[in-house]
Amino acid sequence: MKVTRLMPLVCLLAIVCPGVDGAGNNDARLSAAAPPNIVFIMADDLGYGDLGCYGQQLIKTPRLDRMAAEGIQFRNMYAGCTVCAPSRSVLMTGQHMGHTHVRGNAGADMAIQTLRPEDLTVAEILQSAGYATGLFGKWGLGDEMEGGYEGIPTAQGFDEFFGYLSQLHAHNYYPEFLWRNREKMPLRNEVTHAGRTLGSVRGGYATKRVDYSHDLIMAEALQFVDRMHEGPFFLYLALTIPHANNEGRRGTGNGQEVPDFGPYAEEDWSDQDKGQAAMITRMDTGIGTLLDKLAALGIDENTLVIFTSDNGPHDEGGHDTERFNPGGPLRGMKRDLYEGGIRVPFIARWPGTAPAGLVSDHIGYFGDLMATAAELANVDPPDNVDSVSFVPTLTGSIERQQQHEFLYWEFYERGSKQAVRQGKWKAIRMPMGTGKAELYDLDTDLGEAHNIANEHPEVVQQLEAMMDAAHVGHPNWKPRGKLASHQPPPGDGRPRF
Repeated sequence: MKVTRLMPLVCLLAIVCPGVDGAGNNDARLSAAAPPNIVFIMADDLGYGDLGCYGQQLIKTPRLDRMAAEGIQFRNMYAGCTVCAPSRSVLMTGQHMGHTHVRGNAGADMAIQTLRPEDLTVAEILQSAGYATGLFGKWGLGDEMEGGYEGIPTAQGFDEFFGYLSQLHAHNYYPEFLWRNREKMPLRNEVTHAGRTLGSVRGGYATKRVDYSHDLIMAEALQFVDRMHEGPFFLYLALTIPHANNEGRRGTGNGQEVPDFGPYAEEDWSDQDKGQAAMITRMDTGIGTLLDKLAALGIDENTLVIFTSDNGPHDEGGHDTERFNPGGPLRGMKRDLYEGGIRVPFIARWPGTAPAGLVSDHIGYFGDLMATAAELANVDPPDNVDSVSFVPTLTGSIERQQQHEFLYWEFYERGSKQAVRQGKWKAIRMPMGTGKAELYDLDTDLGEAHNIANEHPEVVQQLEAMMDAAHVGHPNWKPRGKLASHQPPPGDGRPRF
């Protein structure tokens, strides 16, 4: 039986800041107040080093930098996976990659990239608690298919949806249509179709550009806030910026689609570089408008706003990644399980509740949104989740903050791989189940330059055992190489992490 309600959050580290009572006075204030609105903003393929507050030198992000100064900036927050669909599945279900249903980008078979009726989402949990729920942007976990619309947002706890169902459709910033709930809304763009087909959509790029999807999505999100501002509401703003239009790059040489180059028009850069920077700054401006809207409506102090990215940065639009250094100090990019592929920017702002100006080293991930949102809404999360609420950290009650035993990821492309982090230790095994594990000490080697597995065989053995326990096989997802056998324990069949 489905419940209705929820949305994402993530964790933080503990330092008691001015205005936040470490003894828990904010907890008491929170329990006495109305449930907060929750706004979860997720960029697409934005790197850890793409924002000024995370070290970016060339791309301007003044509103997100200000948001970090007014809230909590996380330095050890992780995406659900290193590519789109599985990362979003982790976010929505609160289950890590060894348990969640959608564990990869499906290629031609959209059916295996679709959430099922039994997959309880954060939107459904929040909906059951009386929240109005809206998704604006990219879904990627269900589409129009023969026999119906299983898995689409309005079947998974969202009252309203506007944007893209298919991630392939979302490559194109000037599409022929966007979805409004279950209806296609025609746009004035004209599209040349090219490349592969996923679900009901074939990839393509516009030859006549009129309606820019990002601007439409932002406008719809602002209207949702206007309508629902009496709250409580959950807004999931799943932006497509700065993902490349891969089909556009193959067709025109430039996959970074943006109406204008903004402040970068006069730079001595390629159009691809100007486009990459302009997309991120355009996103930053839109987020500033949203924050201003919350203040104008008088709901700023009762609204938790989270900003993050679905995975690490891409190298797909033709821009120069060496110019922008999107991963900052981290090794790897999208499709890697090195830190650059999964560690993401993560900012939480909640004026009057979350401590301002805090830089947190709390270790958490997308799956923690489930338990956090459930606690804020005063409802129980599902039993079968891998989720730790970070409400104690948000409210300054650091002594109550629970920690993960470890975090886990797996990835089925490129021969397969899996990774686990426990405290300072990070292990990566390629291929899954059978490969020789690499080991890194992230306290002293953030860039994962020195594999020290031979020096610490006992740590490697411990982390490999965690990988074996965390992975529960799924008939739709088969890595290369023989996996270590693992039978679910008695009970509901899920080890807790």
